Amino acid sequence: MSKTVLVTGASGGIGGACARLFAAEGYKVAVHYNSDKASADKLADEIRALGGEAVCVCADLSDEAQVADMLGIVERELGEVDVLVNNAGVSQQKLFTDTTREDYDLVFGVNILGVINCCRAVLPAMIRRKSGSIVNVSSMWGVSGASCEVLYSASKAAVIGLTKALAKEVGPSSVRVNCIAPGVIATKMNSHLSDEDMAVLCDETPLCRTGEPQEVAQAVLFLASDKSAFITGQTLSVDGGFIT
Repeated sequence: MSKTVLVTGASGGIGGACARLFAAEGYKVAVHYNSDKASADKLADEIRALGGEAVCVCADLSDEAQVADMLGIVERELGEVDVLVNNAGVSQQKLFTDTTREDYDLVFGVNILGVINCCRAVLPAMIRRKSGSIVNVSSMWGVSGASCEVLYSASKAAVIGLTKALAKEVGPSSVRVNCIAPGVIATKMNSHLSDEDMAVLCDETPLCRTGEPQEVAQAVLFLASDKSAFITGQTLSVDGGFIT
């Protein structure tokens, strides 16, 4: 029987790459989006055209009730979630002294509260089955911190802390929780950066280039699969050596 994966933020670059890769591996895929319905529908159609199973689900992940409704649709259409990929996230570049409560609510609402809500939603069934894998997507800035991205860095650091603690708590139930910390990846989230900024970031990366969404997706799949059956509570950097 094929497994079911829920990928949050699947309408974006890394999320879309994850959804495609899991589908290619035979998973039934729940494609989550919040606002970009067109991209989510296109992705789901692409998966179905290749013979896979996919359903689109919409939710504001900071809203616990919407997450519960989303999970109900996924379970009804595809079955209980075997793998949760907490990929949805928002970034922000601003001096810390210029940030507002609205900025805090947005960044933390999606980047950490969304992760918490999704984990709380899928864990009861995973614990009951004594099987399941959660992969959270943090950032290299959650490891090292970034100037002018204080709220983003703090929220992504919180994801790493949640991963470590939750892995210890649910490990006895054979549920694994791991984390990915991507570096500079060629996605829409980084499209605001100038060519000069991207060149500097590439120069600071030992592999001298940006990463591709598919490279992050391969790491996510590894941590979600039985190939990493004795790995939990870990943060895997996929950053070309940027953070050492």
